[in-house]
Amino acid sequence: MDSSAEASSLAQGLRIVRLVVDREKHARQPLGVSQLAAELDMDQSRVSRLAQELCDLGLLERADRGPFRTGPRFFSLAASLNTGWVREARPELESLVSALGLRARLSVRDGFRAILLRASSNDAALGSFVAPGMVTPVWCTGAGRALLWDHDRPALDQLLGGVNFIGVGGPGAAHAVEEVWELMGRDLSRGYITSDEEFEHDIVELAVPVRNAGDHILASLSVLGRRAEVGDDAADIATVLRGAADNIASFAAAG
Repeated sequence: MDSSAEASSLAQGLRIVRLVVDREKHARQPLGVSQLAAELDMDQSRVSRLAQELCDLGLLERADRGPFRTGPRFFSLAASLNTGWVREARPELESLVSALGLRARLSVRDGFRAILLRASSNDAALGSFVAPGMVTPVWCTGAGRALLWDHDRPALDQLLGGVNFIGVGGPGAAHAVEEVWELMGRDLSRGYITSDEEFEHDIVELAVPVRNAGDHILASLSVLGRRAEVGDDAADIATVLRGAADNIASFAAAG
């Protein structure tokens, strides 16, 4: 699957989640596959596949092939968005936009997936698939690989050993655990993650981990833009990024 197809799946999956959540919020009857497909003007088989993936992620749930309801993972994500340090991170994201002219994201890890907690205001155009709750592969995004910063090779093998790399990500994406490990080694020596066309064509993402008071990785902070926007300034951008990550870490420690 190329990056445009990946983006399409994410966008359609988020549309399904939003419809289910909206109906619950307004106390309306929950919908099954055929009704969701009709409401969203999507192919029924595609809705069925995407809805099952959302159930597997815990964002939706379904009992005995009945209608879909909001799943426990959605509520835990919603709760995390209301924690103090995540709220306080919003101005930091906007400061990165002002300082660097790039898009900024705050993400956390759920197994081999990176989940977006917050995105800067310039990261979502009309119809965009970028929204809190967006799920991307942890191994082929800057945000994701920053969340793997403390993994040694056995831990990486255990996490990604069963992953199907084929057809996921952009032209720079790793296709085996060994390739992920090589990228991690390269980036750790620099002190920041560089993801060059690993998920989207012509997009470079720079990322660093955000650590809690116990020095454990709490989240990742990343900025991304087209190659021409990033240019040869990666090291300077990373310095600004690390400063913002330290500020967010201080919010978490204070909270």
